Amino acid sequence: MFQKFYPDEYLDSTYVIDFDALYKRGYRGIIFDIDNTLVPHGAPADARAKALFAHLKELGFQCCLLSNNKRERVEMFNEEIQVHFIEKAHKPSTRSYLRAMELMHTDRESTLFVGDQLFTDVYGARRTGIYSILVKPIHPKEEIQIVLKRYLERIVLYFYKLRRLQGKG
Repeated sequence: MFQKFYPDEYLDSTYVIDFDALYKRGYRGIIFDIDNTLVPHGAPADARAKALFAHLKELGFQCCLLSNNKRERVEMFNEEIQVHFIEKAHKPSTRSYLRAMELMHTDRESTLFVGDQLFTDVYGARRTGIYSILVKPIHPKEEIQIVLKRYLERIVLYFYKLRRLQGKG
């Protein structure tokens, strides 16, 4: 029942993902959510985010920021990162995920998504047919509509973890 919301991986942070291994597996494009995935909500790119994107570019990855936020927010974060971006993405709609792949010149098999929300980020990636990595939110302070979704996410994650424990992937 909840499988359509299950990520392919669930990790503690964007910053523990082994991007070198993912590149070796054939991934060439990464679509990222911003808020609570890369930095706390509303924050500019910090030293850790800047270092991550420098490393990803060095590896040969194309990257695209995919945010439901307004252009000003996404541009502010992207100032020092300088990657493709799409604002007002209307996640979980597949249209922006497909557009991100066009911008990066990648396809479903060579693209992955990293985000902190099941019902927008992961669900959109799954609907698009790309590999998804869910990360735990960086900071507990969130907008009220996200706080409410987090309660429902806990239920889905309970069944996701139970399924993993049972070895059903």
